Amino acid sequence: MMDLAWIEAALVSARPKAVGALLRHFRDLDTAEEAFQDASLRALKHWPLNGPPRDPTAWLIMVGRNVAIDGKRRQAREAPLPEEDRLSDLEDAESPMAERLDEADYRDDVLRLLFICCHPALTLAQQIPLALRIVSGVPVREIARAFLVGEAAMEQRITRAKARIAAAALPFETPGAVERAERLDAVATMVYLIFNEGYSAAGAERDRAALAGEAIRLARLLLRMFSNEPEIMGLAALLLLQHARTPARFDAEGAVILLEAQDRGLWNRSMIAEGLALIDKAMRHRAPAPYQVQAAIAALHARAARPEETDWAQIDLLYATLERMQPSPVVTLNRAVAVSRTRGAAAALEMVEPLGDRLSGYFPFHGLKGALLCELGRIDEARTAFGRAIALAGTVAEAAHIRMHLDSLTKNS
Repeated sequence: MMDLAWIEAALVSARPKAVGALLRHFRDLDTAEEAFQDASLRALKHWPLNGPPRDPTAWLIMVGRNVAIDGKRRQAREAPLPEEDRLSDLEDAESPMAERLDEADYRDDVLRLLFICCHPALTLAQQIPLALRIVSGVPVREIARAFLVGEAAMEQRITRAKARIAAAALPFETPGAVERAERLDAVATMVYLIFNEGYSAAGAERDRAALAGEAIRLARLLLRMFSNEPEIMGLAALLLLQHARTPARFDAEGAVILLEAQDRGLWNRSMIAEGLALIDKAMRHRAPAPYQVQAAIAALHARAARPEETDWAQIDLLYATLERMQPSPVVTLNRAVAVSRTRGAAAALEMVEPLGDRLSGYFPFHGLKGALLCELGRIDEARTAFGRAIALAGTVAEAAHIRMHLDSLTKNS
């Protein structure tokens, strides 16, 4: 019997390439998505019995394509394909398809899918949710939570986006150079959000961590297409530098380990070297933009051999730059962390408290506020902030981390 968690992880990892290939074949988003879902259901049924296929992605493409064609033939009253049990008995039939996945016809399937989802016929509010749902299979409830809307409203938004693509008869081809440039910002944003979805996974959600690796692969593909674009260099550098910390971010029980307490010997040094080279190259273009600034902040953390060697003053300046480029209460909240290291908890709290109205439903706001209040000796207020943070925690690991702080306050009171 196979580990079902492995199957789930394999399906998450295979989804972008499989859906992209099925879209190219059927030229319809709904058909491609349904074909992948049907193939996934068959995988859950047959892989535990028959063992893993040599190439899961190729298997899913082949089975999804056959099932969808079978459905169309049945609708047209044509002869059906073989029964379901024969569809799964492919032996090595997926091997030739696996060999073709890296050839020209398949190489750009995922990027083609990304650019279709980010077509200018759709608003940005439609593009990103559609891409997260179609390309990476992020559940609608999680997309809705990220966009601070109800699940039903988000479901309608995604459905309308798919209907608009179908009604507009948009071309299912890789766009030309001009169109690619026009859609690049939206595609880069979508790649960044896919990375965040995987990077935040922990504990029971670790099967979704494969999305972070997929986002890095997509960023590298974008960089291949836009090799002289410094902001794409910055995006790739940011993802690499962040992902390099993954082995040190959680303990054996899945509890969060903050940056300053991480074992830096566990960081992926080859990934860090690649990220540092990219951000250094991007900065030589002298065209700073948000991803480059965020990558520069991550680079300062990566270059510090020990937490006390971190250049917090420079990080504060970089966050100030990011505030001017991309004003956001979340950016200000992150800057407050640097301020707490350079000017103290009182100065940081002075920055944080005015953000309460806009970040009242944001877990990190209450977590940081609680830590600052605790440092200032305002224990009762810290307990209140930590309690609110636990109520808003998105993962078990986040809640456990805040619970640890509360337990510490109780022991020391």
